[in-house]
Amino acid sequence: METCSRTNRVLEQVHRLNSQEEFMKQTRFADNLLEQIIKGNLGKNPGELSITGASSIYQTTQFPLSKTKYHNYYLLLRVESYFGACSHTAEQLDMKIAAELSGLPLISALNDVRLPVNIAAMDAYLGVTHSHQTNCSNVVEIPSGTPIEKAVFRDTLIAESADIKPSSKVALIGVVNPLIEAIKQHGGICLPCDLQMKETQWGEKIEKDMEKVLNIADNVICTGMTLSNGTFDRILECVLEKNIPLTVYAQTGSSIIAQFIGRGVTSLVAEPFPFSQFNAGITQLYCYKAEV
Repeated sequence: METCSRTNRVLEQVHRLNSQEEFMKQTRFADNLLEQIIKGNLGKNPGELSITGASSIYQTTQFPLSKTKYHNYYLLLRVESYFGACSHTAEQLDMKIAAELSGLPLISALNDVRLPVNIAAMDAYLGVTHSHQTNCSNVVEIPSGTPIEKAVFRDTLIAESADIKPSSKVALIGVVNPLIEAIKQHGGICLPCDLQMKETQWGEKIEKDMEKVLNIADNVICTGMTLSNGTFDRILECVLEKNIPLTVYAQTGSSIIAQFIGRGVTSLVAEPFPFSQFNAGITQLYCYKAEV
């Protein structure tokens, strides 16, 4: 009986690895998903959808007693009842982009040469055709409160979703200081990585080279902004190769990341617009978990 059980486990593992290898051969992940959307293979014909509103937002956050100021740039595309969202750097898009996009068919934004426009458009399409409310594992409410209270609640949930093992090395790609603290409180050794920030709130060096933290990580947490800076494909490739868990916290492209649950992404904490930093009241997080 034990031999049979062990054999079944081995066969399941081989099947899983073969499926992952085939998945990696077939696609460059985000590019392939965009192609499938444009072809209308994931639901509605995108040519039948329109962008009824477009917004460019510049927002900053600096928590009390912290020297770190976060500079956030967002492109939002309203399609039907959903806001497709993409956080980007100041250099990637001019703030006047919002004036260009409203009134256009969504297919125009999907075919745009600017990556953040693609991501916001993909997110809008999937938010309409594959809603979080229908597809997530559960909905968690962030209680009303101050910005730091809401951030701590959110980041604690992200750390819990990551199933961090004691003393495991957790690559954090896209640094938020409360999340570093949450990882440590859950017993993990945080490996912070960010293209913009040089050090954490506590003076710890932040690595810029993603490969260095990925190479030694036992667990990975990243933000949805890895879609808009073009690093998501590499992260997904790495966790599939190493067979380690990947948790994503996504304001950017949360509906896009949901398409990769069980295909490299282990857990997703999705926060579609309006984000908690724009709302002092109760807000929702949509949580996904891959079946084991």
